[in-house]
Amino acid sequence: MPIKIPDQLPAFQTLVQEGVPVMTDSVAIRQDIRPLQIGLLNLMPNKIKTEIQIARLVGASPLQVELSLVRIGGHKSKNTSEDHLLSFYKTWDEVKDRKFDGFIITGAPVELLDYEDVTYWDEMKAIFDWTETNVHSTLNICWGAMAAIYHFHKVPKYTLTEKAFGVYRHRNLNPASPYLLGFSDDFAVPVSRWTEVLRKDMDPKSGLEVLMTSHETGVCMVAEKRGNRLYMFNHVEYDSTSLADEYFRDQAAGVPIKLPENYFPDNDPSKQPLNRWRSHAHLLFGNWINQVYQTTEYDLNNVGIAAKLKEEA
Repeated sequence: MPIKIPDQLPAFQTLVQEGVPVMTDSVAIRQDIRPLQIGLLNLMPNKIKTEIQIARLVGASPLQVELSLVRIGGHKSKNTSEDHLLSFYKTWDEVKDRKFDGFIITGAPVELLDYEDVTYWDEMKAIFDWTETNVHSTLNICWGAMAAIYHFHKVPKYTLTEKAFGVYRHRNLNPASPYLLGFSDDFAVPVSRWTEVLRKDMDPKSGLEVLMTSHETGVCMVAEKRGNRLYMFNHVEYDSTSLADEYFRDQAAGVPIKLPENYFPDNDPSKQPLNRWRSHAHLLFGNWINQVYQTTEYDLNNVGIAAKLKEEA
């Protein structure tokens, strides 16, 4: 939560330059407590596991959050029961008239397909466009991030010669970013993907800012002020055993899979992996939610109004 101090106090500008959340009098006057409305478009096959991972991080915030589970309407899930979906999920068509303070779009097991070949791509395009007028801030994860940055900026994805799979060291490129407050200069992030996006394809005039990178696996997270969008290409939300589950699943299915890098102690898959990213996962989600709270509209109905007026002009 931000600190409220007099605007003219010498410490004010210093704290702002360091990225410390500081609340001005004008912002403080409009502060009020209401539940933040966060939507989760869950595209992962094991929806229950993903629900837990995201809810764990969102729920750690001291703010009151109402999490709404959303799914693609035209796609039938093979790994989650219809009873579960009917009981806890709304289709996007059922929520598209609502406004959200924040909206999370997960990864999906379709990354080797061209975007246009994904069966629900038309609905995804409509959802991305809808976030511009009905969502204050979006957090796009893995394939969701690649799809979003392609939709908004035509940044292509490239297929890797082998899967980027493991826990890799990453660099903090902007410690003063509100999304990276409290982050170390160097930290671990789980990676599990067959594709990548490249920094060279991001137009310097596009407003995209690369916040995290890895020497081994490239761009990790990008921020965009327009639309308050975050693109996280890796899986900071993963459980301790998520990479192990993927490894053993592929092994059992006879799918060629290498041992996850920097994951199992002594590279021994019989040993329990240590979670070295949990604290930064909580920091990232906590910083995002705090930023949403500080900048969203006082009246939820006003979310996206400015963008809609600009679109109609």
